[in-house]
Amino acid sequence: MLDEHGHDATHTSELPNANRTPDDEIAATADAADRVVISKDRDFRYSHFLEGTPRKLLVVRTGNISNDELLALFEANLEQITEALDEAPLAILGLKSLSVHPSKSP
Repeated sequence: MLDEHGHDATHTSELPNANRTPDDEIAATADAADRVVISKDRDFRYSHFLEGTPRKLLVVRTGNISNDELLALFEANLEQITEALDEAPLAILGLKSLSVHPSKSP
């Protein structure tokens, strides 16, 4: 969906180790390509705060929703998400809100 809107995006399934790619390798790959990691995984938040990687992170906090609902949420908020991550290294997307965190602690 992101690439349909002109964003250079790669899903972990496209990486050499696919969805078994370790988090630190995903973060390093994203940082090297100046990409944003999008994840529900708390481990990325911890490494972002403690180690500064990934440099750009979108945390998704939606609970259990369907893929269709998740895609619709991204579609509805894509412009705001893009603007937020142009301004700050961390954004958190919830069902009803998008928060932007310019520093290392939300």
